[in-house]
Amino acid sequence: MNRYKDTEIQFSGLKSGSYNYHYTLKKDFFESMENEILTDGRVDFEVKLEKTERTLMFYFTFSGQVLTQCDRCLGELEVNVSGNEMLCVKFSDTETSEEEDVVYLPEKAYSINLAQWMYEYVVVAMPMQCVHPDDEDGNPTCDPEMLKYLIDEDQLPSEEDEPTTDPRWDKLKELNNN
Repeated sequence: MNRYKDTEIQFSGLKSGSYNYHYTLKKDFFESMENEILTDGRVDFEVKLEKTERTLMFYFTFSGQVLTQCDRCLGELEVNVSGNEMLCVKFSDTETSEEEDVVYLPEKAYSINLAQWMYEYVVVAMPMQCVHPDDEDGNPTCDPEMLKYLIDEDQLPSEEDEPTTDPRWDKLKELNNN
């Protein structure tokens, strides 16, 4: 994976206090991640750094759109993403805890690259299933050519088809009616 250099923060010369950063992730960022989930987009990140002598606290606020693939028709799909995340960085030559949002850097570290965390925050903010929305009539707006391969008209239930039930359930329904 290529490291995206624009998201590197050199904290060694900073005094204790609060610092604000702004990043706009675009196509070159997503390409540098070498992952096929997200191919393009524009996501704005506001990052607040609170530096103390032994820790760095990063607070991420982000929103924007990313371009991904529709899970149904494989066409391009623009998805809105947004969120708030926190990352704690501690200095230690040995990792002393397995906390989820805590990162350990060596004592002699002077900078940190936030690219991987920002990418992961965007991926986690995406919906579980990415599909084109249905139109106002409830019909899919996916690529009609691809939908032909997914929907077999002969296998769709018709209004004339009688739903079949297990006879054991019918007996239970009779008990409920008494």
